[in-house]
Amino acid sequence: MSIFTPTNQIRLTNVAIVRRKRGGKRFEIACYKNKVVSWRSGAEKDIDEVLQTHTVFVNVSKGQVAKREDLLKCFGSDDQTEICKEILAKGELQVSEKERHQQLESTLRDIATIVADKCVNPETKRPYTVGVIERGMKDIHYSVKPTRSAKQQALEVIRLLKDTMSIERAHMRLSLALPRRDAKKAREMLMSHIASVERENWEEGNLEMICLTDPGQFRAIDEILRAETKGKGTLEVINLKEIEEGDERLE
Repeated sequence: MSIFTPTNQIRLTNVAIVRRKRGGKRFEIACYKNKVVSWRSGAEKDIDEVLQTHTVFVNVSKGQVAKREDLLKCFGSDDQTEICKEILAKGELQVSEKERHQQLESTLRDIATIVADKCVNPETKRPYTVGVIERGMKDIHYSVKPTRSAKQQALEVIRLLKDTMSIERAHMRLSLALPRRDAKKAREMLMSHIASVERENWEEGNLEMICLTDPGQFRAIDEILRAETKGKGTLEVINLKEIEEGDERLE
């Protein structure tokens, strides 16, 4: 049985462990809960707020500290803080099964909330509740991906849900003004990015247009307008989401 002396054993409790294998050996660092993700996203800048101790372990739970010769061999350095940063950036965050389940459920809820906020039933133009979207995600057996953001996954979920339910992104309402010299050609190029035109007004060759479009087309419309009118055309967002008025939501 191994005997640990006070110099190579540190007891820590209530920690988040990040683990990384290097050179055939396992190394771990002890972090504060909820701080690892903040550090990786750039929200947290102070390493002291993330690390419980600037120490590299071979086993945090048992308090076993990594040997200096192993750090030199596997990392080419014995700078504990820099090695901690590498493990923090590239290592795997260890969580309990219960915590993992809670995180996945929370992320699923976040994804469903984003989808519900961005989408409508195309037939009624009314939004769905978060609960309906959650049930739809479970019906298609969507698996939450811990390494991807809720926003990225929401776009994927919208695409997948279209196979099982009537859903589409709520259209943006835009106002466009095109100068006479470029109006006709620019309009032809813009129409493939526009879902529908609500109002069109030609006055002395100039064109003013109110239209609806998928939010994903906004950048393309803006780029066409800038290029074809040499920056003289204007684009204004009237509504970020075109939905029916009222409190009714699809259950």
